[in-house]
Amino acid sequence: MARLADYFVVVGYDLDKRVEGEGQGRILQRFPEKDWEDSPFPQGVELFCQPSGWQLVPERQPASFFVAVLTDISSDRHYCACFTFWEGLDNPQKSEASEVDEADEEPAVVQPAKIFAPKSLVLVSRLDYTEVFRNCLGLIYTIHVDGLSVPLETVIGNLLTCIIPIAGGSQIDESPVCSLDKVPQALACDWLLACLQPGPEEREESLRTITLGAGDRQVIQTPINDSLPVSGSSVAQLFRQLGIINVLYLFCAALTEHKILFLSSSYQRLTDACRGLLAIMFPLKYSFTYVPILPGKLLEVLSTPTPFIIGVNSFFRSETQELLDVIIADLDGGTITIPECVHISLLPEPLLQQIQTALSMVLDPELEFADHAFPPQSLQPSALKIQDKEIRAVFLWLFARLFQGYRWCLHIIRIHPEPVIRFHKAAFLGQRALTEDDFLMKVLDGMAFAGFVSERGPPYRATDLFDDLVANQVERIRQEETCPHKVMSHVKELAEQLFKNENPYPAVAMHKVQRPSESSQNSTQNQTVFPGLDEVAVQLFIDHAAAKLKSAPPVVKVELKSMVPSGPPLGDIVDRNGNVMANSARRLEVVRNCITYIFENKMLEAKKLMPAVLRALKGRAARVCLTQELNQHVLQNRAVLDDQQFDYVVRMMNCTLQDCSHIDEHGIAAALLPLVTAFCRKLGAGITQFAYSCVQEHMVWTTMQFWEAMFYSDVQNHIKALYLETEDGDQQGNLGESGSRREIGALELASEQNRLWPTLSKEMQMERVQKEESTVFSQAIHYANRMSYLLLPLDTSKNRLLRSSGLGDVESVSNSYVTNSIAGSMAESYDTESGFEDAESSDVANSVVRFINRFVDKVCNESGVTNEHLKALHLMIPDIVQMHIETLDAVHRESKRLPPIQKPKLLRPTLLPGEELVMDGMRVHLIPDGREEATGLMGGPPLLPAEGAIFLTTYRLIFKGTPTDPLVGEQVVTRSFPVASLTKEKRISVTLTMDQYVQEGLQLRSCTFQLMKIAFDEEVASDLAEVFRKHLHKLRYPQHVQGTFAFTVGQCGKLVVEHKTKDKNQSLKTLSKNLVKTAKRTIGRQYVTKKKYSPPTWENRGSFQSELDEDEISVSEEVDQSSLTLSSTIRSSDRQTMSNVVERACCRDYQRLGLGTLSNSLTRSKNEPFRISTVNRMYTVCRSYPGLLIVPQSIPDSTIQRICRCYRQNRFPVVCWRNSRTKAVLLRSAGLHAKGVVGFFKSPNAPTTVPSQADSTSLEQEKYLQAIISSMPSYSESSGRNTLSGFTSTHMNTSDSSDKMRNPKIGALMKQVMGSKEDVPGTFSRGAVGQRAKVISHSQPKVSGKARNPSRGKWGSIRGSGRLSAYNPDVGTRLAGKESPQPNGGPSEAMFLRQQRAYLYIIGDKSQLKGGKQDSFQQWEVVPIEVCDVRQVKNSFKKLMKACVPSSPSLGPSMSFLRCLEDSEWMALLHRVLQVSVLVVELLDTGSSVMVSLEDGWDVTTQVVSLVQLLSDPYYRTFDGFRLLVEKEWLSFGHRFSHRGAQTLGSQSSGFTPVFLQFLDCVHQIHLQFPMEFEFSQYYLKFLAYHYVSNRFRTFLLDSDYERIELGVLYEEKGERKSPQVCKSVWDYIDRLNKKTPIFYNYMFSPEDEEVLRPYTFISNLKVWDFYMEETLSEGPSYDWELRGRQERAAEEAAEKPDTSAPKSQRVIVWPCYDNLSKVVPDAITKLLQDLQSLEAELGQTSEKWKDTWDKIKNTQRTETKLESKPSFSSSLLMSSNLSHQRRSQGVYLQESGVGSSINLGLDCEASATSTPVAGRPSTSTLYSQFQSTESENRSFEGILYKRGALLKPWKPRWFVLDKTKHQLRYYETRQDKECKGVIELAEVESVTAGTSAMGAPKSIDEKAFFDLKTTKRVYNFCAQDSLNAQLWMDSVQSCLSDA
Repeated sequence: MARLADYFVVVGYDLDKRVEGEGQGRILQRFPEKDWEDSPFPQGVELFCQPSGWQLVPERQPASFFVAVLTDISSDRHYCACFTFWEGLDNPQKSEASEVDEADEEPAVVQPAKIFAPKSLVLVSRLDYTEVFRNCLGLIYTIHVDGLSVPLETVIGNLLTCIIPIAGGSQIDESPVCSLDKVPQALACDWLLACLQPGPEEREESLRTITLGAGDRQVIQTPINDSLPVSGSSVAQLFRQLGIINVLYLFCAALTEHKILFLSSSYQRLTDACRGLLAIMFPLKYSFTYVPILPGKLLEVLSTPTPFIIGVNSFFRSETQELLDVIIADLDGGTITIPECVHISLLPEPLLQQIQTALSMVLDPELEFADHAFPPQSLQPSALKIQDKEIRAVFLWLFARLFQGYRWCLHIIRIHPEPVIRFHKAAFLGQRALTEDDFLMKVLDGMAFAGFVSERGPPYRATDLFDDLVANQVERIRQEETCPHKVMSHVKELAEQLFKNENPYPAVAMHKVQRPSESSQNSTQNQTVFPGLDEVAVQLFIDHAAAKLKSAPPVVKVELKSMVPSGPPLGDIVDRNGNVMANSARRLEVVRNCITYIFENKMLEAKKLMPAVLRALKGRAARVCLTQELNQHVLQNRAVLDDQQFDYVVRMMNCTLQDCSHIDEHGIAAALLPLVTAFCRKLGAGITQFAYSCVQEHMVWTTMQFWEAMFYSDVQNHIKALYLETEDGDQQGNLGESGSRREIGALELASEQNRLWPTLSKEMQMERVQKEESTVFSQAIHYANRMSYLLLPLDTSKNRLLRSSGLGDVESVSNSYVTNSIAGSMAESYDTESGFEDAESSDVANSVVRFINRFVDKVCNESGVTNEHLKALHLMIPDIVQMHIETLDAVHRESKRLPPIQKPKLLRPTLLPGEELVMDGMRVHLIPDGREEATGLMGGPPLLPAEGAIFLTTYRLIFKGTPTDPLVGEQVVTRSFPVASLTKEKRISVTLTMDQYVQEGLQLRSCTFQLMKIAFDEEVASDLAEVFRKHLHKLRYPQHVQGTFAFTVGQCGKLVVEHKTKDKNQSLKTLSKNLVKTAKRTIGRQYVTKKKYSPPTWENRGSFQSELDEDEISVSEEVDQSSLTLSSTIRSSDRQTMSNVVERACCRDYQRLGLGTLSNSLTRSKNEPFRISTVNRMYTVCRSYPGLLIVPQSIPDSTIQRICRCYRQNRFPVVCWRNSRTKAVLLRSAGLHAKGVVGFFKSPNAPTTVPSQADSTSLEQEKYLQAIISSMPSYSESSGRNTLSGFTSTHMNTSDSSDKMRNPKIGALMKQVMGSKEDVPGTFSRGAVGQRAKVISHSQPKVSGKARNPSRGKWGSIRGSGRLSAYNPDVGTRLAGKESPQPNGGPSEAMFLRQQRAYLYIIGDKSQLKGGKQDSFQQWEVVPIEVCDVRQVKNSFKKLMKACVPSSPSLGPSMSFLRCLEDSEWMALLHRVLQVSVLVVELLDTGSSVMVSLEDGWDVTTQVVSLVQLLSDPYYRTFDGFRLLVEKEWLSFGHRFSHRGAQTLGSQSSGFTPVFLQFLDCVHQIHLQFPMEFEFSQYYLKFLAYHYVSNRFRTFLLDSDYERIELGVLYEEKGERKSPQVCKSVWDYIDRLNKKTPIFYNYMFSPEDEEVLRPYTFISNLKVWDFYMEETLSEGPSYDWELRGRQERAAEEAAEKPDTSAPKSQRVIVWPCYDNLSKVVPDAITKLLQDLQSLEAELGQTSEKWKDTWDKIKNTQRTETKLESKPSFSSSLLMSSNLSHQRRSQGVYLQESGVGSSINLGLDCEASATSTPVAGRPSTSTLYSQFQSTESENRSFEGILYKRGALLKPWKPRWFVLDKTKHQLRYYETRQDKECKGVIELAEVESVTAGTSAMGAPKSIDEKAFFDLKTTKRVYNFCAQDSLNAQLWMDSVQSCLSDA
């Protein structure tokens, strides 16, 4: 029973306290004045009466009513019903006019005579009966207004003493209601009490009618079941206001603890909305801040950090705008606003969809039939009250589905004295297969659910509708899921029950409450002020009632307790849902078989099944199966295994645990926990190792939640056992009848115990409590042990576990309601670098003790363990841990002694000559990265992961090993890259599938497009891994270039680090030499190095010194005659240097181009426009330029020294190439210094330079440019005569066709390169203009004079595109001319259609040339372009590497290869460089000179200049030419190879920038488009790309010729080499290789004369270079050829052992990422050349060099074609035929003919392109005449042996051939000899034995090299070259004999 109202309060406007225009309320009267004990008076009522503030108003307002909710400190809610009306005050104008002004904040225009103040009547109650309160307060107001005769005190007294039942239906009183005005006051109370306590004869359920004694009466219907919320129609209202989706959002937000704010201008609606939201959350109860009406004064509450549901009047809307994390629902507007930062987790699908459907069927039943032709007649939605219950029913149904089976996840850990219950969240989520579901996770972690567990957990209590639904309707709900109509009928039933609960007697409506009469409501006359009430009278009522209650017998409402039903177990539910991972029975079979094999000791069988088992264990069913199977092999908690069994079992356990999440939702770790302490192996006397020491590396063991859940489930089992024992005695009897009785669940048992509890005696109760407590205590001890087992690592010094998971540093993440979860898993919140690195073992112990202590505290407090016991536990834990550490130490010691598991043998890599190991192989696993080819995912065998070793040598980092997959085990996997190419190294931790540990690993990335992810094997000590990293760093970044491999090669013997050594600081002995002295001597006195190096000395100083001296001598001898004339210009000390310089690439090239010779000033030919200047011979003018430079003839050296200051790095313009036809020159320089630019371009100087006001350098610069221009023949002849080749003076005949043709092309090119105005800067227009302009046909311009030769050129074609003919030149002119850009604010005519073409174009950087004004009379013109700066290249390259060699498999489409490639922008950069180059080629070809002057002149400039020369001059497309080009433009002109390649410690920070690689890629793109124009193959480019970063050769080291001379590297290459196998120059190496093998040669090479190439440069025409993508796992990169030879030799030796097995197939499987394709599947020509060589060898001929053979074939081919082809074929038919395209393809026609196969190699333009080859031509078959063998023979073994002659004859070397087929040993005079000198028949041989040295035998030959062959006739004495050879001969002969 409860009071209807606790307090009645009158609150009025406080006239005395008005602060800053805001009024305040004050409590005028309150009854009772003394607080009730059970509910104190709530504070702040006056604020809530007027939530928007107390104000006086000029007009009377209508009375209002609303209910506010206040929550007190013990979180009980008080409902304050406020009835407010307005009373007139006389306007205190005279006295307080000013105050009123302020108060109303209005200008005092006309003050009304009367103003009105609010007054509120407030009822405070703990019950929520809105209507009753409205009626009661209305009645009091009516009595007051209408002046009824009832005293107010009586009514209020009656109201405050009214007592009603809380629940159980309303009670009806049939006795007549007497009107209280007739009854004396004293009796009224008695009457009321009589109503309250019905006599025994009356019905129990009676309707409760109350009257306040004013002729009124009303019925209060109390709900039948108090636990269900009462909602009236508030839920339906809420849905009407906001709509379905919005309310669902709010619902989910409230459940997942977000902040929700309602806005409305009606207070009552705010309260209703909040009430509605809480009602649909049932059975969960909202436990955070809940304020349906928040007064304006308390708005700061909204910024509280905790979740809330609050309502605020829309009046304060603006104040709510800046709330960032609050969801705002506007009830009046029907909208909800969710801030960006708030993410609401919604219900899981399909639930969300089903709920929406159900709700729309309730709220809008017409929707379903809206489209029907004959909709049903009446489809009105139910009445609001009913609809309200239907909506609530839908949500009830939803919760029943969400929580179904929750009772199976409750752990009861104490039954007496109070049930203590925990919820096992992980198991619940796991069984529902919803572990990933965000919504459910948050709900289960929330406070509301914690309350739900503590309220509904107990097994013996009163039950309600929800308990019934969630337990007994599961089956029904499952069937309804698919059918909405079934759902609706169920919802209707539930709604009926809910409605019945709220309105037990819907028919009874006996309301009789008076309302104030209309007249009194509307009258404006002075109403009387609400009177003060008589406190005494009211208090008398209250006291009287209280006394009556005391004397009355207590009303006992019997609570019906019963056992709460649990419903069907969860397991079934999920299985039928089919959410379980599909695990076929076959997989489980595999797991079972494997375990059986292990325990039957059939290890081979088990090994075969192992990979399949490990794959199967990904599935949950297989993991469960594993735990069950293993369980069967445990006897009495112990299973002793041998080593191998133990190993396999542990591996399976690890694999099982590896996929467990940290909360272990499937209970796998829980099932394994008893097993890991059962399986063990004996290590030695009394020492046993348990499985737990090998399975510790899993997150789950460090999760507090897991241990809690495990502990509680164990405690539950023990407590259950405890009570089952006690009952066993009683139940023995009954068991007979019901033998098949199912096992009692723990909850049922607990419920039974709870029922019996009151009947037990005190002693019995105490005994049970004690037993339970000690059960929990013993379990806690047991768990302390278990946890120490799994948390203390085997090697306590290693301390791996703590580092990875941060044990003991994170608060518990618990699933019980005692602590709310802390977000984020441990792994994330823990900082891995937390200083555990060098922790001592005691630290491990401490952190484990801390972790266990926290666990024990938590579980013991929750499960009520006594304090004494808890203290005892705390004392025990450190001892347990210490004891365990001691046993572990012994185990660890012994386990170290175990014979290691058979691991694959470490394979030694083959090393280069001079390459030495720095660190011997460390066993590692090579982990697959993002490239999927090797993992077997794309088909093919899984080559990775592989197990092997990593070797660090002075040159490379090499992994060599074998795949872990046993089916591919015999392949060898090699991955290597040069140490110098390492770009990034980072530590990673790796979990290996088969292995027990999370491994430390490294991820190493190289700019040769290789990535190694390695995990160190556990046998590798972690300090060794650290040593490895240090050595790697030292080798990668030596102090100085002299520390790189190219210098130290073959000179660092003492570097190998032994595995045992702990000496970490073995410094790499950087070997280099102090060459400054030599440099001084070589070059001359004034040549002292600027940089102070003090490199350590070389070990073999002597030998190297002599080498250098010889170098000097040889140089001086080689000074050729032509340069002796130098003496006049060069000081004698410089002569040697100069003679060297002359031989540098630059000079050879200058002479080839005719750019001037080094001649004496007297003999200098005056007509030569250019000269070779020696101004920089001492590298004083420009450090990074070569010694000799080409400058205009007319410019003296002094000018040059002045000019160079205007340019960055002093790199002034010099000529580097001249077009032999147009004589235009190409110049290169750096960009100008900023000050130079302005002076240079702003002065409007005409070419007739008049001294202007600009400073002198600017003039000098102009002079210099002018000199270049005047050196061009076109300039000198252009005074009116029209003899320019393709360069007519346009102003004389503009209509000349040459212009029409040329202009649009260049114009368009320019337009693209510079980007028109409309283009975004930095992008290139890809419009039609660009595309069209590229394919302008090359009609020959009509040119007068001798220069009528056609403009040669070749455009890369779009295959078979017929655009050439269709192109209309006028369009080109129009397109190119019309909207031509004006980037430099030049004259308004279109650029390049100016009146006169410029003689010199300066390609400059856009950013530098701002503000320069172009003068229309100047003869040079600036083309501003945007260049990619070095940073861009660097970043782009990083992204390119990540795209081509990703470190992990791509996750989504956003990370696909093509997307990453596009993001890297590498192709765009290539496009840009190529585009500029093609433009320059065009300009040079039309006869204008070009000066490329970008950045510092050593990156982009070099790229452009080299590409231009390559495209324009066929010479550079040959081997010699390309070498010359690179030496000249890249090496001599100072591209900073060391700096850009980050080759030393100094340049480490600048990072790797592959400018040269970009150039090679551009060459590769051109090569692809013109395959017949290059003498070298694509492989040649890849070879350079690899070795320019590998540091194997000295060619690409250092930044300029100056630095190379300074180190003495530049000219040493000519010196006598000590070790011929060590090549110092990459070029020599390539030459040598090229002589041996055609690998670098391009068979399609057949150039046209003077061909100019113009490749397509659009990104769509560019291909990704396969150099970036390919990999050969069989042998590593193929760019070190010596390795290849050595590997093959080793392979051959292995193959020579006679193979007696079955005949082998000739077929070989070729794996894309494994085999070297060029070797396994060579191209036809290489194959034929190889066959030729082997045939020649077989015939004993000297084999020709491949090149000679090739040239011969080519020539015969050519002559044949000439003979046969008709004249019409003589021109290149391919070019005109429409079948083929401009890149001439090479046809190799092999056809069968009468004579034999004829090879027709279309190698020349003249190749006949007929599609039907001519029938057999005898001439080709002559090629083969040389192969007719002199005798058909088979050579199984051959070589040179010394044979002892007859008596007194000397030993002679002979060529011996062992022939198995003819079974004889023949010998010849020499290898080439055809006539056999003699034969030894093997049939006659009796034995082969080792011989001894005899007289006359060759000297210096090993004793063991002699052997004797005994035949029946005589004994032959032989001598081989060495013992090994002799052994081979003996074996071969022996095998022949045994075969016979």
